[in-house]
Amino acid sequence: MAVHGGGPLRTTPVNRLLAALAGVLATLAGVAAGHLVAALLDPATSPVLTVGSQVIDLTPTPVKEWAISQFGDRDKPILIGSVLVGVVLLSAVAGLVARRRFAYGAGVLVLLVAVPATIALTRPAADPSAVVPSLVALVVGVAALGWLVRSARPASPSSSPSSSGASAAGSGPSRRGLLVAFGVVAGAAAVLGGAGRWVASYRSRGVDVDLPAAADPLAPLPRGLEERFPGITPLQVPNDEFYRVDTRLDVPIVDHESWTLTIDGDVEREVTFTFDDLLAMDLVEKDITLTCVSNSVGGKYVGGARWLGVPLVALLDRAGVGSRADQILSTDVDGMTISTPLALATDGRDALLAVGMNGEPLPREHGFPARMVIPGLYGFISATKWVTRMTLTTYADQDAYWTERDWATDAPIKPSSRIDTPRALADLDAGENVIGGVAWAQFDGGVGRVQVRVDGGPWQDAELGADVGNDYWRQWFLRWDATPGQHRIASRVVDGDGDPQSPARANPFPSGSSGIQELLVTVS
Repeated sequence: MAVHGGGPLRTTPVNRLLAALAGVLATLAGVAAGHLVAALLDPATSPVLTVGSQVIDLTPTPVKEWAISQFGDRDKPILIGSVLVGVVLLSAVAGLVARRRFAYGAGVLVLLVAVPATIALTRPAADPSAVVPSLVALVVGVAALGWLVRSARPASPSSSPSSSGASAAGSGPSRRGLLVAFGVVAGAAAVLGGAGRWVASYRSRGVDVDLPAAADPLAPLPRGLEERFPGITPLQVPNDEFYRVDTRLDVPIVDHESWTLTIDGDVEREVTFTFDDLLAMDLVEKDITLTCVSNSVGGKYVGGARWLGVPLVALLDRAGVGSRADQILSTDVDGMTISTPLALATDGRDALLAVGMNGEPLPREHGFPARMVIPGLYGFISATKWVTRMTLTTYADQDAYWTERDWATDAPIKPSSRIDTPRALADLDAGENVIGGVAWAQFDGGVGRVQVRVDGGPWQDAELGADVGNDYWRQWFLRWDATPGQHRIASRVVDGDGDPQSPARANPFPSGSSGIQELLVTVS
């Protein structure tokens, strides 16, 4: 029988449980320490977030789209939770193995940490510091495991004959020492994890930057229908309510004073802009609605905002676009790439490199210090956040993140209408009710009409809210005299050219969803 710490190793359910718990607590302490260090350096290098990001990259597109449709904004917390479950199970194995031979248990932790360390070093734009949080996690985890395993071992029998409890001392671990060790490690894990979350939250707070006014400011937006009909999405979505869909599990912390944007590739001259360079140019304001390609029919991944920035063509003109390029390959601060058809970015639409959103600097989660905003194109080919490079190249020469995964290269936003009120399966009172929502039809003549159908009857024209322009969505409402019973409500947009939105059902992959939203309500 193996001996460690002076006592015989006895296999009992309690001892096995203590060993497994030791592995779990030691690993959690290591992960928490690594997360804190990552929060101080680069949140993306946190061991759990690193593994989670790799899982996102390796997840097949159908599975990824299913997760978004099923879990919505909860898909990322669920992913992180799943990674943690796997870590906990493996760390329990480490504790059980360490109980018999500590070196083997420590080896399991080394293998466990080697995964995020390797991923961190091999991700785009990585540097040697990316591995530091994983190394800290390993050192803290192994040290904590060693202490906990020793504390859970039977104590050495006392050699003093005056100790009446000598024989009992050798029968098991010291209860007080065990509680102290496990309590200290658990408390340390909680404190380190909490500190990491606080530091990350503090660093990702709003930025203190004064943006100059636009050279030709727009008039204030008109009052929205949401003031008259609660439930309709605001005409201008507040920054903290604006949808966010990206592959990031963290929020990049970018220093605008050292940030630069480089335009290279098939250009006459490579140019680099600082943040101050952008602010010194003539800024413009544009009201533009963004839509994510993952937005399902009636989904929430769409929003209207007022953007402040530099016209994209003004930046490209500084570089001088060559004759071969057919795409802009934009890269963010961590190496994420998005491809934008050059012809669509320069065809006269109000394509921007945005620095402001709704009268404020870009929030960090929405791309600070600068992001691309191109109306009429789904975000996965037009809305690179935290952008730091634009390379003029060809689709034949270089693939971006989404094109490698077989998403469309040319993906105009499909006209669509969404019902905001009433909600699906709502219980309504008989009598007058309001059906309302938003609709968009960019570069299709704008929103010409919005129509509502009840129980498969004829389409009825709804009343439209303010017209902000073809690049922007439009609110609408219809007063409905509801009778008792169950009813099916549908809506559609008819663009300015007289074409109704397509009723053909299509999933988001590969070029955006289509179909008519229809929901069921009960009137009593």
